[in-house]
Amino acid sequence: MTGWNREEIAARAALDIPDGAYVNLGIGQPERVADLMPAGREIILHSENGILGMGASPAPGETDMELINAGKKPVTLVPGGAFFHHADSFAMIRGGHIDVCILGAFEVTCSGDIANWSSGGNAAPAVGGAMDLVAGAREVRVIMSHQTASGRPKLVEALTLPATGLGVVKRIYTELAVLDPARGGFRLVELAPGVDLPMLERATGASILAG
Repeated sequence: MTGWNREEIAARAALDIPDGAYVNLGIGQPERVADLMPAGREIILHSENGILGMGASPAPGETDMELINAGKKPVTLVPGGAFFHHADSFAMIRGGHIDVCILGAFEVTCSGDIANWSSGGNAAPAVGGAMDLVAGAREVRVIMSHQTASGRPKLVEALTLPATGLGVVKRIYTELAVLDPARGGFRLVELAPGVDLPMLERATGASILAG
């Protein structure tokens, strides 16, 4: 097998988070980052349903279903963590107090546009807090699969799905590579183990630029 698995993608994304950062984790693949934070790092995790100081998943037998993240998954609270109203949580987001948000996506363009709330067709709209996050967070990063289940590229030149935000994504983590949106294509930061440049180019719907 080539490339990173989902846990390895999340672990790679966690490595790039600076010490002292306030970080919101989106629903889905980004939730895994909470369980894979490097030891000894001082990073404060935020959940939009009203948690600051969110911890990792609970140990077996210690689950409290009244302590959940925005994706309704059980989590823990680090010492000094806090709970607050949903409105206060969004005031943090809209006020520019979140340093990094890590989201999932259906599509990202080389201009940094992101579509992550509708897969089109008859999909039910469920934008949630994503539009607030991409507008309010100081930096937006994305964890996603590189292609759809049918093999269509999800990293593209132009969105085919409804936009969540335009020109906001700074870095993308997939099973194949770490990439940054850049003028004229995606700038390669790192290839996953077992992945070569021609493989990455075939799987991507836009040009790959040298790092």
